[in-house]
Order: sequence, then C-alpha cells, then structure tokens
Amino acid sequence: MDAKALAEKFAAGTSVQQLTSPTPLQGANHVFRIWREHGTVIFKAYGTDSRLRREMHALDALPDVPGMPVVMERGVDEAIHWAMFEDGGKWNIQSLPENPGIAEKSGEILAQLHRAEPAAFSNLARGIDQEWIAVDLRSTLRRLERYRGRLGVPAELVSAAQAVPAPYAGNPVVSHTNPVAKKFVVDDAGAVTLITWEWATLAPPEWDLSRTTWSVGLHTGPLAASAVMAGYGRTFEPSQLDRWIVYHAAQALVHLAERQLSAKPADVPANLVPEFNRAVLGAIGE
Repeated sequence: MDAKALAEKFAAGTSVQQLTSPTPLQGANHVFRIWREHGTVIFKAYGTDSRLRREMHALDALPDVPGMPVVMERGVDEAIHWAMFEDGGKWNIQSLPENPGIAEKSGEILAQLHRAEPAAFSNLARGIDQEWIAVDLRSTLRRLERYRGRLGVPAELVSAAQAVPAPYAGNPVVSHTNPVAKKFVVDDAGAVTLITWEWATLAPPEWDLSRTTWSVGLHTGPLAASAVMAGYGRTFEPSQLDRWIVYHAAQALVHLAERQLSAKPADVPANLVPEFNRAVLGAIGE
C-alpha cells in the first residue's frame, strides 16, 4: 500500500485531494486533504519515521504557542508513518493577495514561539548560534560555487557573496527554521496556522524572522513584509536583513542542486537569483 492508497482507505469513499507532488523526491512527505461528513482533515504520510518523531516532539513540547497544527490521530500502517491533522485552511500567505493583517499574525506567532521555554523543547547545550551561522554561511557559499554553472548563477555573483559578512545572530531560541509564506496556512475566518515542524530546533530568532519577512515580501509585497515585523515587534537594519537573505537564498540554491541532481537554470525559481544578487549588493552597501 502506498501513501495515496492509505489516504483513500481513511477517506472511506469520500474525496481525496493530493496537496504535494504525486512524484516527490525520495524520502519526502505526501500530504492529502480528505473530505468527511463534517468538513475536511489533513492526512500526512511521512517519508521517514524520524520525520514523524521530530514533528510530533515539537508539537507536543509547544502546546501553548498559538497557530500550532492540531493533531487528531497518528499511527503506522504497513510501514507508513502518518498523522491526521485538523485542516488549518485551504489558503496560505503566498497564495493570497497582499494582506498585512494576515502577515502581522504570522509575526505574532513567531514572537510567541521565540518566547517558549527552551528546556521543554530541547536539551541542546547551544543550538545554532553566531559561530555556527558564520561557519555554515561560508560552507554554503563554497557548495554553491560547485553548483553555480548548472543553476545559472554568475561566477562574479558567488564571488561577491563570499565577501558578505555573516549576519548578526542572537542567542538561540525555540525556532521553526523554515517559516516561509506558504507554511502559514489561512482559513476562511483569517486564522493562521504554521505547519511543518520537522526541522524545529534552537536557533537565533533572526533566522525565523528574516526568513518569514523575506518570503512574505518576495511573494506578496513590502507592506506585508513590514507587517510581519510589526506583529513580531522588531525591525531589521536593512543591510542586516540583506545578509540573512544572502544566506537564505544561497541555502535555497544549494538545496535545489543537492536534492535535484538534474537541476538546471530553468528549474530555479525565476526571482531567486535576481533576489540573491540584490541582497548581496545591499549587504555590502552598494
């Protein structure tokens, strides 16, 4: 039995909508919306059991953070590890027109998350800190240098990025680590839920805030990006935000190259390389 067949089994004759690619990369999750008599639910089949364990640990450890997904059931069927969630909504910030009110709610969720007690979430002694960020930025840019040709990234752009200082990173807090615009799902009443907690860890608060601000601004507009920071209660000095964007953009490019070995320039999102270039110039003050 594969993930789709299992979703159809749980649907028991009602409609099933696949929300992820029918042919995702090996080890990726499969997510479906299932219609039931009193509404819809989200069925998630995990690519590995460790993905389920990590996500359930985060959700169990953070019950008081607003905007968390609500787990209805979890289990294992024929070696497929799965969870059933309440449906947080059919929309997300990326798919909606620019809406500062919704964007502000995303900032509020991050602020509450970053105030959560770290000891209840992780026994890490340090987590991702300033030293880790500085080292990983350089490592990421070295890897990007290897892949730049097949991604269509100019050599001079990678060279310029290597001169960008590491962004400022505060003391690690409980963090989502990938709170991009499409991860904030929205229901018809405007309630916001932050999904996909498999990679939550202790990281600088600037990591989450910069990633959300950048993603929301890139996909919806500058007013929404400003609203994220207003909801969080903090703003970035422009060059510092651009340093984080250099890091996030480089990570996205490397991730694409390493997960999709046949990746070519046409596979790179149209705005990613231009935005990487813009952030490099902003980070070094040009």
